[in-house]
Amino acid sequence: MRFVQINGLKEGMRLGKSLYDKNDNLLLSKGSIIQESYIGKIYNLGYQGIYIDDKISEEIEVEDIIKEDLRRKTINTVKNVFIQANSDINNKCLGKVDQTKLLVSDIVEQIIDNKDTIVNLIDLKMYDDYTFSHCVNVAVLSIVLGVSIGMSKDELFILGLGAILHDIGKIFIDNSILNKKGKLTEEEYNIIQKHAEYGYDYLRDTFEIPSAAYVAVLQHHEKFDGTGYPTMRDKDNISLYGRIIGIADVYDALTSNRPYRKALLPSEAMEYIMANGGIMFDINLTKKFVQKVAPFPVGTSVKLSNDYKGIVIENYEEACLRPKIKVVLDNNDMEIKPQYYNLKDDKYLRNITITSITEINQKIS
Repeated sequence: MRFVQINGLKEGMRLGKSLYDKNDNLLLSKGSIIQESYIGKIYNLGYQGIYIDDKISEEIEVEDIIKEDLRRKTINTVKNVFIQANSDINNKCLGKVDQTKLLVSDIVEQIIDNKDTIVNLIDLKMYDDYTFSHCVNVAVLSIVLGVSIGMSKDELFILGLGAILHDIGKIFIDNSILNKKGKLTEEEYNIIQKHAEYGYDYLRDTFEIPSAAYVAVLQHHEKFDGTGYPTMRDKDNISLYGRIIGIADVYDALTSNRPYRKALLPSEAMEYIMANGGIMFDINLTKKFVQKVAPFPVGTSVKLSNDYKGIVIENYEEACLRPKIKVVLDNNDMEIKPQYYNLKDDKYLRNITITSITEINQKIS
């Protein structure tokens, strides 16, 4: 299985993971053959790319840190929490928040069961559902980081609950500001910044949830160097939950398409996280995050420093920037018999970059 960006799709490819619309309706089941007419529709739905199965990726397995059905169910539940909260139907929203708590517990259990798995987050989310899939991604990433530093199950639940609700304050922000394509004015930016306080106040006053969870909602935009908002806290004056969610929030936002910019590659987003360790983010948490979230996810296409191209097939915590690669094209983009390069043990191939999958698609079917 490998990941193909939308601009690399072509007729005849076999779908590796089922596709769903924003209402959780099945669009295409795993194993479906992509037709030319499907490609534009997939693009218009907002998918960044899809997984396919083919000859050159047949031995590659992409492990999900949580099951896909749990992930989709959680996205749908979070969506209903936001919608009902925005409509002030608090009695119904209360039930959805209780359901969210149960789903967070399930996510914690599945991540603990897969605690040795490195997260290969190439999200199949749609633009229209960014807020809700983002909240679930931030929860998953936060819990993974929490597990890696030895948090208890109760602490992981609080962390996950705060993470999954971290942006609920945005329901009180006008959509014209949230979805603005151009640069925000100073006044608009100040309004956006209020969402952390709005979310804190709403959760504290409306629901029975641990106080540490809604404090994390308040603090998820604070920065380690004290330049964040809303109160410019620094270092350990920011709760551990807030520091963790802050890293996960920025990483997932950077790797997502937004109205004002295109998504960064996972490796580019990770470079940003690493560069801001000790500045925006707790340096110790940053180091752990880089070990647990793959800059070069399994199934992505990469180019090596010798200009050979291939697919990532394995990652290593102790060498997060040096994955194992199945090379399928030479430096002239000609198909070759697959070769396996373990960059963890290869000091000569210094650089690796995520490349356009189209180049491989054009050479190998």
